[in-house]
Amino acid sequence: MDAARPDDSRGPQENLTGTEGVPGRPALDREALSDANFLAATGIAQLTVVDTTGSTNADLLRAVTVDPKAWPDLSVLTAEHQTAARGRLDRAWEAPARSSVLVSLVLRPVNAGGQPLPADTYSWLSLLAAVALRDALDETAGIPADLKWPNDVLVRGGKIAGILAQLGPLGGGSVPPVILGTGLNVTLTEDELPVPTATSVQLQGARTVDRTALLKSYLSRFCSLYRSFCNADGDATAGLAGGPSLHKRVETAMVTLGQQVRAQLPGDHEIIGHASRLDDSGSLLVVDASAHEHVVTAGDVVHLRPWSPQDSGRHGADKHAPAKHGAGTQGSGESGYA
Repeated sequence: MDAARPDDSRGPQENLTGTEGVPGRPALDREALSDANFLAATGIAQLTVVDTTGSTNADLLRAVTVDPKAWPDLSVLTAEHQTAARGRLDRAWEAPARSSVLVSLVLRPVNAGGQPLPADTYSWLSLLAAVALRDALDETAGIPADLKWPNDVLVRGGKIAGILAQLGPLGGGSVPPVILGTGLNVTLTEDELPVPTATSVQLQGARTVDRTALLKSYLSRFCSLYRSFCNADGDATAGLAGGPSLHKRVETAMVTLGQQVRAQLPGDHEIIGHASRLDDSGSLLVVDASAHEHVVTAGDVVHLRPWSPQDSGRHGADKHAPAKHGAGTQGSGESGYA
């Protein structure tokens, strides 16, 4: 396929636009998504819909590499079906066609004066997306959602969505792009869930499973929060879009905080302790049994049942040296990926 453009190929087993498509799973309303008023109100530069592709994130990473000028800030790619999507720790995941919202954005964060945001603020972008999706689920679908660090959205304890943020190439002195992928399980049945701990909008008895409405709601909220965040120079403690700061919104919605957790880190390391708070960069601070505070920037976090400090002796966390774990991508993992 053209490396600069998403794959819109269709296999013989799929007819996503005809009567042989999945019953009860209508296609996205492309006319509504391309409406000039919607694009102008959100600031979306361009919005492309494809029937099927390997991964919307992979497509955009290739596209911004081959022809960066063709993909400005807030360029959007959404697909009816993904066949080679990847999540946290490179896990594979696939859902039936038209069962999910699968969308990636090109972000080139600059402030109102056109100055690039500091690179250390990029770690907040996946959390900002999670807040936007939480608000969309509440206001559009009528279902309550929580956040699980670093990038999962939960409804009543089940994973309904996840987010993958990847840094693109820096070329020609331009602002390095971030490719932000979000996936939301919409009409997956219990038999179609990737893992028993997942859930979907439909399974939660939402008032709508209209993927177009959910996608527009999410994009509208994300773009508003994103622009406010950029205009505040990426300061997560500044008021956001006329309301609380991003830091406050995330901490309020995050069920990870206050729990006993096991942080599974790159390189087969792990830490068990109390998830106390988020620092200024959105990293999770975990206090182990010896009262040492670890700064966790990337990795899986498992919520644990109540435990005693003696239990921690069986695990290999370093309790002496300061620990700051993870680098590069903050909060990897597209939705449905467990």
